[in-house]
Amino acid sequence: MVKEVYFFTEMGFTAYSQENARKLGFNNLMFPNENFSPERANELYGMYLEELQYCTETGFDGVMINEHHNNPLSMMPSVNVIGSVLSRLTKKGRIVFLGNVLPIHENPLRVAEEIAMIDMLSGGRVVCGFVRGIGQESMATNTNPVYNRERFDEAHDLIIKAWTTPGPFRWEGKHYQFRIVNPWALPLQKPHPPIWIPGVASPETVTWAARHQYPYVALAPPLNLMEEIYDLYDEVAAEEGFTPTSDHRGYAIRVNVADTDEKAYEEGKNFFWQLGTSFGVAPRHWQAPPGYLTRAASQGGRQQVRNSSRAVQPTATGNATPGGPNMEYEEAHATYQIITGNPDTVIRKLKTALDVVDPGYLVLWGREGPMSHEVAMRSIDLMTKEVIPAVKEYQADREKGRQAVASG
Repeated sequence: MVKEVYFFTEMGFTAYSQENARKLGFNNLMFPNENFSPERANELYGMYLEELQYCTETGFDGVMINEHHNNPLSMMPSVNVIGSVLSRLTKKGRIVFLGNVLPIHENPLRVAEEIAMIDMLSGGRVVCGFVRGIGQESMATNTNPVYNRERFDEAHDLIIKAWTTPGPFRWEGKHYQFRIVNPWALPLQKPHPPIWIPGVASPETVTWAARHQYPYVALAPPLNLMEEIYDLYDEVAAEEGFTPTSDHRGYAIRVNVADTDEKAYEEGKNFFWQLGTSFGVAPRHWQAPPGYLTRAASQGGRQQVRNSSRAVQPTATGNATPGGPNMEYEEAHATYQIITGNPDTVIRKLKTALDVVDPGYLVLWGREGPMSHEVAMRSIDLMTKEVIPAVKEYQADREKGRQAVASG
């Protein structure tokens, strides 16, 4: 059942020239940064942070933030910097980092120290997420994608040990070596902040999360993949000897709520603001460079959807970014990759999705693209006043029904 509901935005830099991107045929990684304006970004940061602060004051259980590089999709090249701002700007609600891109860091201990600092500054409100990052994160930081998974694993293990094992101690790994591990910044939450693992149906990531008993947060995949994702999670959990609950399931979905279905439908198009896509357009080898995906990952359910979608054509460029299929707007609605409508319509559609997913944590991906501040704030108001209470009540009633059946 849904216990907590979070708000998310990519905090995109929407002021770049779509025409310039259209001429080049791509809009990230190598898209010239002369299209970026610090002055306009200053205005956008203020607007996004005001919206996130408002969410924590009006009914959301917290906000989610993330990280991308060389990409107008997101003005968060450092999730920890944004998290530190929110730790003092907000007074309540969890701050969910989904998350730090571990493989691109040469010093995971710096990541451990920064997260610990923010946990202390926020009064213990951090939820820590770790990600591998999409392929272009490796290219943007000159990190070999072949070792992406190995570096992720080792960096994670080092950070956890730094948080939980008294120092000083020595670390001699394949990718990281430290003669002295003895951080004087440790998390307020013990043994450390909760750890969530986000993803878009990579079987390796789902398996890894289950083996570590971490919640897996599905980032807006087609609804018909959700059973496949969590069936795999449950199978691995059984092998590891534990029984997962809804607390191990997170679900993020794009949502726009307005006073009428028609208005919400039109405003929802802002989610597909980058040359008609949600995540942008780039050559495939930028998104998944050689060595980044193993055979198991490339043959997973998500890849099958990519291969079958008319959005992924055998051309030099296309949107291979997870979670952002270059599909028609109607198709995105049909596959539950976006929900729009008035509060009653959105509640009805969310109930359908929740019946399939049954998450403990629901992330409403609530604003994107050139959506105006006024439209975003109205959507937030409708979410907090009508949608969130209805969703939580529905899930609580479902849980009572289950318990009644179980008790005979």
